[in-house]
Amino acid sequence: MGLREYKKKRDFSRTPEPPGEIRPEAGRRMYVIQKHEASHLHYDLRLEMEGILKSWAVPKGPSLDPGEKRLAVHVEDHPVEYGSFEGVIPEEEYGGGTVMLWDRGEWFPDGDASAKYRKGHLTFRLNGEKLKGSWTLARMGGKAGGEGKNWLLIKRSDEEAKSGKDILKDDLSVATGRTMDEIRTSRDRVWSGTEGEVAGPGQSEPPATKDPPDAATLPGARRSEMPSETKPQLAMLVKEPPQGERWIHEIKYDGYRILCFKRGKEVRLVSRNGKDWTSRFGSIARDASSLRMKNGILDGEVVVLRPDGTTDFQALQNAFEGLLPWGKIGKIGYYIFDILYYEGYDLTRTPLFRRKKVVKEVLEKGGAPPSMLYGDHIEGRGRTVYDHACRLGMEGIVSKRQDSRYEQRRSANWLKTKCVQRQEFVIGGYSEPGGSRVGFGALLVGFYNDSGELIYAGRVGTGFNEASLRRTMKALEALEQDKSPFQNPPKGRDARGVHWVSPELVSEVEFIEWTQEGILRHPSFKGLRKDKRPREIRREISALPPPDDGSAPRPSGHGKGNTVGGISLTNPGRIFYPEQGLTKISIAQYYERVADLIIPHLENRPLSLVRCPQGRQRKCFYQKHLTEQTPSVLRQIPVREKEDVGMYVAVKDLKGLISLVQLGVLEFHPWGSRGDRLEQPDRLIFDLDPGESITPHQLVQAVHLLRSFLEGLGLVCFLKATGGKGYHVVAPITRGPSWDELKEFAKRVAQQLVRMEPGLLVSVMTKSKRKGKVFLDYLRNGRGSTAVAPYSTRARLMAPVAAPLSWEELSPESAPDRFKVGNGPDLLSRPDPWVDFFSVRQAVTKTMMRKLGM
Repeated sequence: MGLREYKKKRDFSRTPEPPGEIRPEAGRRMYVIQKHEASHLHYDLRLEMEGILKSWAVPKGPSLDPGEKRLAVHVEDHPVEYGSFEGVIPEEEYGGGTVMLWDRGEWFPDGDASAKYRKGHLTFRLNGEKLKGSWTLARMGGKAGGEGKNWLLIKRSDEEAKSGKDILKDDLSVATGRTMDEIRTSRDRVWSGTEGEVAGPGQSEPPATKDPPDAATLPGARRSEMPSETKPQLAMLVKEPPQGERWIHEIKYDGYRILCFKRGKEVRLVSRNGKDWTSRFGSIARDASSLRMKNGILDGEVVVLRPDGTTDFQALQNAFEGLLPWGKIGKIGYYIFDILYYEGYDLTRTPLFRRKKVVKEVLEKGGAPPSMLYGDHIEGRGRTVYDHACRLGMEGIVSKRQDSRYEQRRSANWLKTKCVQRQEFVIGGYSEPGGSRVGFGALLVGFYNDSGELIYAGRVGTGFNEASLRRTMKALEALEQDKSPFQNPPKGRDARGVHWVSPELVSEVEFIEWTQEGILRHPSFKGLRKDKRPREIRREISALPPPDDGSAPRPSGHGKGNTVGGISLTNPGRIFYPEQGLTKISIAQYYERVADLIIPHLENRPLSLVRCPQGRQRKCFYQKHLTEQTPSVLRQIPVREKEDVGMYVAVKDLKGLISLVQLGVLEFHPWGSRGDRLEQPDRLIFDLDPGESITPHQLVQAVHLLRSFLEGLGLVCFLKATGGKGYHVVAPITRGPSWDELKEFAKRVAQQLVRMEPGLLVSVMTKSKRKGKVFLDYLRNGRGSTAVAPYSTRARLMAPVAAPLSWEELSPESAPDRFKVGNGPDLLSRPDPWVDFFSVRQAVTKTMMRKLGM
C-alpha cells in the first residue's frame, strides 16, 4: 500500500502529523497502539513491517480474553515516525481529534511476517508496556471480510491472557502519563516524541521564555497531589566515570543531602534518612520560602563554600554541633540539582535534562536568593571532568544519564566516582589515648554485612583536633558496654586497652585503600554523620553496577567467623573477584542466600565444575572428576564413559554446595538428567549466542521466535540470562526420550527456525557462518553436555550470575549479564520467575516429532 494514500488524505501545513518516508527495515520492529478520539473513539494498532506501519482501527480496543474476537479494520499504512505521535489533529483535517500513545513496544512475528500478512493470518508476540504475550490477526472471509479490510484481533491463550480484566481502564499515555483531556487542553497540544532522547545538533529544546516553565508541557509530567514525603535517588559507586554524550557530570558536593518541600510559603527541609532538619538550616528554609514557586520538591545538597569554590564539610559540621556560630563558618548554600514535583505535576518520569532545565528556570525567574544555587553540570567528557575535580581537591563527581527518570532508590543511572576513598563507618569501640593526647587514641570502626553482623574494618587515629576529640569522647562515654559489637573483633595485642561501645555513632572516614584482609589503610577521621543510620552502613565497593548489599571480605584465619553453612573455610579472605574485592567468604555467603533456589537444579545431577582456586583473575579450569578426596558432604555418581566409569560429584544440600566453594568452584554446570535415570533427560535446553554485530534487539527477537515455536508445539518454556552474552530457553519434560532422540528433536527445532529466519539464525558451530547471526545451539541436549545452573556465579569480570528471568524481563535494554553477586538483593527481591518450573508436566510427544519430520 505504501504511504501514497496516507499523504493524499493530509495537509501537512495544517496537521501536526509527520509526513514521513518509507524506511529501510531495521532489526527492531516497532509496535504501537494509539487511542484516537475522532468522529468515533477507537484504538489504532500499528505494526512495523516493510519500512512502514501496517495499521488497523480497533473500534472496541484490544481484549486480554481469548474468547473475545475484536474487529480490526485495515486502514492506510502510516510512516514509522507516526509511532511517536501524540497530540491533537485539527478538527477540519482527516481524522481530526485527540491522539494518545496508549501503548508501545516491539512485536515479534512467528515466521515470515510479510508472507503471513499477505495470506491474511498473522501470529505474533507483543512486548509492550501494557500488552504482552501471543496474539493473532486474521483476515475475515466472505461478506464479513469487507473486501479484505475486516480482520479479527484475538488474544491467544498463554500466561498473559486474563478473562475479566479490562485492560482499557489503564488509560494514561505511556509517553507522557497524560489523560486524553490533558492532551486535548495542553498548551503545546503535540508531544514531540523525544522523551528519553537528548537534544543535540539539529534537535532543538523548547525556547527560553520569560515566564516560569509550564509543567503540563513537559514530557512524562503527570498531574497529581504533592506527596508529603519521598526518598532521594542514590548513586552507585564506580571506579571510572562513564563515557559518552548521554551522560552529564556534576561536582560531588561535600555536604548534607536535603530534599526541600515547599507549599506556598511553608518550607520543610528533610535529610536523606527522612529527618526534619528545617530548624537546623533555618536560613536556607527562609530563602527557599521566598522562591516564586507555589508548590514543589527540590533535591540538592547544603554545603559550606570555601573562597576557592570547594566545599568544607568540617566547617558545616562544626556549625551543626554548635562549636561555631553559623555566621562565622563562611558562605552556606543549597546546591539544587533536581526537581521531583512542580506546580501540580509529578516530574519523576520527565527526562533528567528537562528537569534540570526546570530547576534553572525556577531559580533564574523565581527570584532565588544568593544561597539558592543551581547545581550545574558538564555534558560528556567524563574522564576530563573527573581529573579536573580531583586536581581541585574535590571529593569526586556524580554522573547521570540525561534521559533518565527519577528513581527513589540507588540506581545505575546515577554513578559516583571518588577522587579518594571515603565512606561512612559505624563506631564500635575506642582505644586509650597515648602521651598528652586527650579523649581517646583511635576509633574502632566497621560496617554491616547482609546478615546484620558488624564487621571490623580497622582503627582510625588521625584527622582529629582537640575539639573533635573531646566532643566525640563525650558521645562515646555514654555508649560504653562490656561486650564487643563486632562479629570479628580484633584479638591479642590489638584488643588491649579497648573500650567497646554500642554501635550508634556513624563517622565519615577517608582512606587510601582496603588491604586484602579487609582492613582500612591510612584512614583519617572527617567527622560524625547524624544523617546516616548505623544499620544502613555497608562497605562501598567500586564496580558497575556496584553491590547494593555491602558484601565484604572478612579477615583471613580460622574459627567461627569463617564458617558458612556448617563448612569451615580456609583462606576466607582470598580475593575471588578483584574488581569488586569479593572474597571466598563473600561468594560462600552469596550461595548461602540462594541455596534454596539453586540446589533443586543441582540435586542428584552429575556436575561439571569451573574451578578458580586462586580467584577469577588467575588460572581457572573445567573439571568433571574431583582429584582431591571428595568431601563427605557430596554424593558421587558413577557415569559410563567411553573406556571406563567416571565418578562425578552431585550436591545434595547446603553443606555440599559450600564445600565446593571452599575448593574454589565458581561455576556449576549440571547434566540435563538425574542420577537415578542418567540416560533419560528431563529438560530440553537451547543456548542463544549472539555473533559479531548482532544487536540486543535482534537477540531478543531470536529468543521470542524460539519461545513462540516451542509453545506452538505445546511446550511451556522458561528463560535464563546466562551471565554471559546470551540466553538459555529451557523446557522441563517428563523422562522418556533417550539422549539421541532428544538431541535430534532439538536439532530439527533449530533447523526449522533457521529456515524461517535465515538472515537472523544459524545452527552450525562454524565461526565464519555465525558472524551477524544468533547461534541457536541445540548441542546442549547431547549426552554429557551441560548448561550453567540458574543462580550460579560465572568466572567472569564483575561476578555475573546466571539468572532466571520472567518473560516480561526480557528486553533489549537489559543485558544478559546484568545480575551480579553485588546486586544480589535485586535478584532475590523479585518473585521467583521459575516458581512453576518443577510443577510443569509435559512430554516430547510423537505428534511433536512427526511435525518436525522425525
